Amino acid sequence: MSAARNPIPEANARVADAPSGNWVYRVLPRALWPHAQLARWDRPIGWQLLMWPCFWSAALAANVASAPTNIDTVWFPALTLWHLFLFMTGAIAMRGAGCTWNDLVDHKIDAKVARTRSRPLPSRRISRMAATAFLVIQALVGLIVLIQFNWFSILLGISSLAIVAIYPFAKRFTDWPQFFLGLAFSWGALMGWAAIFGELAWPPVLLYAGAIAWTIGYDTIYAHQDKEDDALVGVRSTARLFGDNTKIWLVVFYGIFTAMAAAAFVLTGVAWPAFAGLAIAVALLAWQIKVIDIDDADQCLKLFKANSHVGLIVFLGLIAALFV
Repeated sequence: MSAARNPIPEANARVADAPSGNWVYRVLPRALWPHAQLARWDRPIGWQLLMWPCFWSAALAANVASAPTNIDTVWFPALTLWHLFLFMTGAIAMRGAGCTWNDLVDHKIDAKVARTRSRPLPSRRISRMAATAFLVIQALVGLIVLIQFNWFSILLGISSLAIVAIYPFAKRFTDWPQFFLGLAFSWGALMGWAAIFGELAWPPVLLYAGAIAWTIGYDTIYAHQDKEDDALVGVRSTARLFGDNTKIWLVVFYGIFTAMAAAAFVLTGVAWPAFAGLAIAVALLAWQIKVIDIDDADQCLKLFKANSHVGLIVFLGLIAALFV
């Protein structure tokens, strides 16, 4: 019998862990909902967290390139704005491609977890062939974005694909899949600098290390939502590893983030607003540690999402430093 005669019920066409009022369900035709859900367009927090290290690195590089001692460096505000647009577009495309790849790899596990069994593949609202084709399209968009940069940045961006490919399997062989996510999600901390200078230096490397630690922290909070189901199906995570000691580990990883970011700022000699922005961001991270209840899934999700504010504040501090 045709799909038109047996339409998917409204509730069954959505996913359990996304807001029902999202623009995806108001604007897109129902036939595209599974694609949007695969790419997590109805959950923008992912691409935002992928984007912020790119923005930090680009803004940090802009501070260095615009310094009086670097007057020979080819840098214009318009160039940085163009790079920010490219990084945002690339973050949306590659986060979507990464999530689609993750769902293709994990569809059997997702079918056993309450929060994820409503996703398009385990609920059979999209075929694996269609999902694979959509993955290719998103990857091509990411490639188009990447080739707008210099050759060093292009090669650097391509080299991150190995980490992206490995990440979905990490939960099967290590208690530290969040570390692999950090390696992938923080890559932009290298890209922003490379896009302007065509090389790397210690400041972006330190920023990358700090962003990895930040990612481990916030994704540990996120993973606490699924720890019971993960234990049942054998999925490993830092949430399960840290358990009741999660607050202590958050202090460690958020502390590493603070130290690495501050060191990158010191090495580049950025003005005081960058440090002020970092201080405010660190205060928000401290607040997360203070209030977190690892057994409250709803609160864990809210605290996880609050990290986009952390990323924004660090970026705004670096932008403000350009005008001092």
